[in-house]
Amino acid sequence: MKQGLSEILVSESVYDSVSRIPYKGYVVIKDGMITETGKGAVPARLRDSGIPMSDYGHGTICAGLGDTHTFFAGYVMDSLGVDLSEIKTLKELKGIIEDELSTKEGGSVLFGNHLSGALISDPETSGLLDELGEYKEVSIILFATGHGTCAMNKIAQRRFEFDPDHCYSEAMHKIMPCYLTDRDFIIPQFKKYMKLLNSRGVTSVKEMGFDDYYGFTDVLKEMEDSGELTVRICFMSQPVGRSMDLEYGKRMREKFTSDFVKFSGFNQMTDGLILKKQGHLLEPYEGTDTICEKQIDYEGIEKDVLEADRQGFRFTLHSEGDGAFRRILDIYDKCQKEDGKLLNRHGITDLELTDPEDEQRMARLGVFGEIYAQVYLLDTWKGYVDGYRAVIGDRQKRYLNYRSLTDHGVCLCGATDLPLLIPSLPEAVFYGCANYGSDRGKRINPDNGITVEEMVYAWTYGSQYAMEQESILGTLETGKQADIVIFDGDLFHTPMEKILDVKVVRTLVKGKEVYQDL
Repeated sequence: MKQGLSEILVSESVYDSVSRIPYKGYVVIKDGMITETGKGAVPARLRDSGIPMSDYGHGTICAGLGDTHTFFAGYVMDSLGVDLSEIKTLKELKGIIEDELSTKEGGSVLFGNHLSGALISDPETSGLLDELGEYKEVSIILFATGHGTCAMNKIAQRRFEFDPDHCYSEAMHKIMPCYLTDRDFIIPQFKKYMKLLNSRGVTSVKEMGFDDYYGFTDVLKEMEDSGELTVRICFMSQPVGRSMDLEYGKRMREKFTSDFVKFSGFNQMTDGLILKKQGHLLEPYEGTDTICEKQIDYEGIEKDVLEADRQGFRFTLHSEGDGAFRRILDIYDKCQKEDGKLLNRHGITDLELTDPEDEQRMARLGVFGEIYAQVYLLDTWKGYVDGYRAVIGDRQKRYLNYRSLTDHGVCLCGATDLPLLIPSLPEAVFYGCANYGSDRGKRINPDNGITVEEMVYAWTYGSQYAMEQESILGTLETGKQADIVIFDGDLFHTPMEKILDVKVVRTLVKGKEVYQDL
């Protein structure tokens, strides 16, 4: 990692997240800190100072980006075990599994990845895995690309308590200790993960770790102490296999106190997908009497939130439907306040369908909102318009209404739910500001988009506000740490049809260069 001691960064497009308007200017960094910023030409005293100067023309310079909802433990599952992407037949699969089993001890686990859908769904595959794993009592789990489906033997099903019909992260949490503490595997994978984030201009993330993160916090501590982290990590505990553990939270709060790793509180799910009628709505789904087909333990969630709040911990809760949105705000309204605002900085993520009056209450309470602006790339105009109209009618017009949330004063922050989406500020602009779908044809809900300036603000200051790091990060100001990203184009004046061509050319974390596009 190249050390940058002193440098002057110059551009026609500096966005400092303070004035909220891009300008021609410069940023001076020294020993990891921003020591000066200015509008207009670089003064003679700086030009003559001997400090190296880098002029990026019309390339945008802004504060390092923060992704407030990432899931490394899920992302890395796509790299587990042997690569099966070239396997076409059961005979080939049998051969490679036998080779792998020859090096396995009894009671161990054999993972495979990228197996074809045809072999995943073939009943003979499961029978083969049962036969091969039996003599050593080895658990075998073979994932398709994206680990949304799998083939597994009965030994694995008994040991990890899930099956191919329930192949999703929360169900598979019992396999996570098998790889999160395997240092030979997990440390190189985490370095690759950080490199990916840095290449997208991301310098801070809020990571979701199930339960007690299954020992991965020791890996984080080791990498923090050795100076190997190129991304700042705020991690949350999401109770999945056990109840919320406040004592664990207290230990983590004491264990991590630097600017690079912090315990950020707790995260929980509430309702589910609107298209599956599992989103909790205020009014029934079209043509039905139901407001939600999922049972939600709001009383249990409220108990956890209030207890965590009393102990000084923060919470984020997921909200898909406007009914869940209201119930979450009802819970937060019972938390400790000071001058009408929450004492502890709680948040809501997803925010797919929100009610305008509740948006105002969200702003009054000081609850931040995590938005997945890139989510529109997952479906077409027809899917997001016709598909949602079929289940929620005219309420589709309020779907992902970032404009209304912003106008009502809610602090929004950038997020991806990685690995659902991979961070990209140009993509967030294209899909979240212009509201195009994956077909890039008609705009979906054009009145719901926010401006480019507002989107960049969400990914810079807004995200650091959500991670309680806005005093040291999130803006280009004198005295702030030099987490900075530079793009090769002007994010604010590039035509929308060309915005996806804009790339990150350089990323700095505390003045150190962690990525450069060569």
